[in-house]
Amino acid sequence: MTPAPTLTLQLPTYASYGTWLSDDWRRILDLAVIAEDEGVDRLVHVDHVVMGPNPQQYEWGNFDIPPDAPWLECLSVLAAVAAVTSRVRLSTRILIAPMRPAALLAKTAATIDQLSGGRLDLGVGTGWQKEEFDAEGLDFSARGRILTDTIAACRELWGESPATFTSETVGFEDIYCSPKPAQERLPIWFGGVLHNRNLRRIRELGDGWIPIMTANVEDVRQGAARLAALEEQPPLGRWQVLASAIVGVDASGRPDLARTMDSVPELLEAGATDIHVSLGAVCRNPEKAGDAIGEIVRRFQGAVQ
Repeated sequence: MTPAPTLTLQLPTYASYGTWLSDDWRRILDLAVIAEDEGVDRLVHVDHVVMGPNPQQYEWGNFDIPPDAPWLECLSVLAAVAAVTSRVRLSTRILIAPMRPAALLAKTAATIDQLSGGRLDLGVGTGWQKEEFDAEGLDFSARGRILTDTIAACRELWGESPATFTSETVGFEDIYCSPKPAQERLPIWFGGVLHNRNLRRIRELGDGWIPIMTANVEDVRQGAARLAALEEQPPLGRWQVLASAIVGVDASGRPDLARTMDSVPELLEAGATDIHVSLGAVCRNPEKAGDAIGEIVRRFQGAVQ
């Protein structure tokens, strides 16, 4: 039996709501509780460790966030959300995994998974901002290799102990990393364009794919078809595809939730298994955020029936 599609809600960031959250970042936790109560399946938070002076270098769409905008560290946010929720899954979209040493990422993810009762998914990617890598003394040109090695090392550290791993950028011998994740297999979704290298990552290390934010229905269809053509299948039984609802606008150019959710059936027909909605993209008034979450859930449920 095919599992029902799930609804993923992106928690507010600077990109979503401007600066209103900076007065009291704990509002994120209030919204997480509302989302769980309303029936959202998964909550995600985005990631940037630091920002360089040229965010306009983002090549997949409009990135109009000033470089001095505040960004909460996403794994810390998920740990806090885990403490105030009990059912909703927690995820990153997208964690720039190369920015974290493999052993530290493995430990942090396992800790959150244990404390949340096995509710963590990791959406990971390479990142796109050279200055962010420069700030940590990392080779930006090697970010793809570092991503692959980091996730492969995490898989080893989450397995039997002691763990030994050797690659171009990560290596250790007879290392113990405990506790292990609560889940038998912690799901990892690779984000970005579905080129051959990403296909290999998904086949060998992952459980799903997260198309870029600006992906349209045809992009999702082509990517899902490429995944379906892979000879091997992941341990969870199929490849997940977390596609973003395509934001619709009204006659005045303002975000329109109804038109946005109208894209859900098309995306599911194209091969998406899970739908992502950014709360800030469809609700610009923070005072109405709670009501917007309920409406998102109701419209999603209506779209998948």
